[in-house]
Parts: sequence; structure tokens; C-alpha cells
Amino acid sequence: MFLTDDIIYYLCAILSFVPALVLHEVAHGLAAYKLGDPTAKRAGRLSLNPLKHIDPLGTVLLPLMLMIAHMPMFGYAKPVPYDPHYFKDARTGDFITGIAGPLANLLLAGAAALLAWALYDVAPGLLSNELFRIFYLTFLPMFALTNLYLMFFNLLPIPPLDGSSIFALLLPKRYLPRYYSIQQYAFPVFMIVIIVFPYLFGFNPFSWYLDLTAGNLANLLFPFRIA
Repeated sequence: MFLTDDIIYYLCAILSFVPALVLHEVAHGLAAYKLGDPTAKRAGRLSLNPLKHIDPLGTVLLPLMLMIAHMPMFGYAKPVPYDPHYFKDARTGDFITGIAGPLANLLLAGAAALLAWALYDVAPGLLSNELFRIFYLTFLPMFALTNLYLMFFNLLPIPPLDGSSIFALLLPKRYLPRYYSIQQYAFPVFMIVIIVFPYLFGFNPFSWYLDLTAGNLANLLFPFRIA
């Protein structure tokens, strides 16, 4: 079997990113559904079919540009619709729904690390097999890192990222409608900042943040250094 390093990298990146993003979004919808909100289910967003979740910019173009640049890979899908009016407690329901996505990514990264540990003792004798070497030394680390990148990126407390759901717990109820209206418009502004800031100032704080958080956590989880 002949695969170039670039082909291996792109295949592993795609096979890591797609399930990480899909399960992140499904976790949001499933959490809301369990809390009594049928909106995501009615919209077909509890599906594992990636086509149900694709956003042309966030799911295709942005990750592709980052992948080509060999930068930390993250992105976003179409936001899972939910209606906090269905929740018994809008604040708590909003927070649980928001944190479900990053939690799903953490569990996926942990599963990759557990598999790496489970195979650690037998891995040296199997690394002569090219497919196993790619799976063990490239795919598993990349799968974990991709999930951790998505988790920490989404935990930023900036509307409408998942981390901003903490505001639902802190804001007085009378301000919640305004908070929800701001969420609709905040993300395009945030994406412009992500793209423009590094260009203007020659420093990418988001890459630094992801390396500091996701990169260090990945190295703690795995039996070998991966980032």
C-alpha cells in the first residue's frame, strides 16, 4: 500500500473531524430533547447523517483551509435549533444543552486515549504494519486532538459558542430574551475577528489558546507525546 504523508494526513483529519462535529451537534439536540424540547428532533437534527449538519463555511471551507495550513482544526455546523421555553428551568436547560456538545467531544477524546493505552503494550510489535502504524500513531492522536480542539473552542464564553451558555445561569431572567437575540448575530462577528485579527497583528490567539489547552490535555491523556 502506498500513501503519501499528505494523503494520510487529510484522510485522518476528515475521519476525525466529521464524527467529532456530528456527535457534538447530536449531543446538543439530544440533551434538549431529554429536557422536553422536541425542536431538534422535529428538524431531523438527532441524525448521525453528516449531511443533516453541514454548514458550507463552518463545516467545509474553514476546516479545509485550516487542514491545508496544518493548523489546529476546528469548525462548526448548522446550529441545532432548540426552544428554551420547553425547559422547566430555562437557565439550567440552556446550560445543560450548551455543555452537552463539548462534553461529547471530551468523551470521544477520552475513548481514543483509552484505546491507545489498551494497545500500548502490543503496539511495538505491530508498528511494522503500515495500517496499524497509521491508526495508532496518526489517527488516534488526531481524533483526540480534533475533539479537544472543538471542545475548547466551543467553551469560549462568546455568544453563540457553547461556553456562553454560562450567561444563562448568571443573567437575570428579564435579560434572557435580549441575550438570545444577540446570539443570532454574534457569531459572524466572531468569525471575522478570528480571520482578521491574526492578519492585522501577526499573532493568532486562538491557535495559542488551543495549543495551550487541547494540546496539553491530549499529552496528559495519551501514553505517548502527540502535540
